Amino acid sequence: MKSKRAPKRAELLRINRFLSMCGVASRRKAEDLLREGRVIVNGRKVSELATRIDPSRDQVFVDGKQITRVHDPVYLVLNKPKDTITTVKDERGRATVMDLVRTRDRVYPIGRLDRNTTGVLLLTNDGDFAHHLMHPRFQIPKAYHVVCDAPVTTADMRQLTEGVILEDGTTAPASLTVIPRTRGKEIGITIHEGRNRQVRRMFEHLGYEVVKLDRVAYGPVTKTGLPRGATRRLTHHELRELKRLAGFED
Repeated sequence: MKSKRAPKRAELLRINRFLSMCGVASRRKAEDLLREGRVIVNGRKVSELATRIDPSRDQVFVDGKQITRVHDPVYLVLNKPKDTITTVKDERGRATVMDLVRTRDRVYPIGRLDRNTTGVLLLTNDGDFAHHLMHPRFQIPKAYHVVCDAPVTTADMRQLTEGVILEDGTTAPASLTVIPRTRGKEIGITIHEGRNRQVRRMFEHLGYEVVKLDRVAYGPVTKTGLPRGATRRLTHHELRELKRLAGFED
């Protein structure tokens, strides 16, 4: 007589991870939605961050709209122009990066770029992917072209490569190159952290005004051939390499 197999246990997910996987928001933003009382599970308001749900049975609503899993993940790169806010919606009515994205899928930015910082910005509806890319553990390289108001001295270049003491701690070592024929005013810098306004703060701490800041690469993704304000889907190679850097299984 054949023994009966035990029924397969349901896959329970933390509510913030589920909301992230569905493209509602990043995990951190999902926690804000919970704290604000905007999440309903099976007819009851949920605010406990450790709440786990069964996506196959539980009904989840955010602001009255039922949430379901994303089955077709989207991965985009935007060549961000100046004077755009890196957010889904701006309460003051300013232009956001979402005004530039032409897709029917609900996506959101991975991390932030300042209003006047230009260049490579990734967007997705894959919450796990976004979470991994922003996690400090994986130290994904991000390259910038910096234009300063004065030539950067050799001593300050050394300081940038060794680490700059900011109010939130010393920065990790960075890679530095001087852009040819700029007399030291234009620098290429690669960092592996994601602190708020980090590159600007590093240079400002050393007494320089950053006249222009352009992110030229995020891991393997560059803006080469992508006009300012335009978007495209990531290539299979770019996506595979980003997932490798972010610790995903092959």
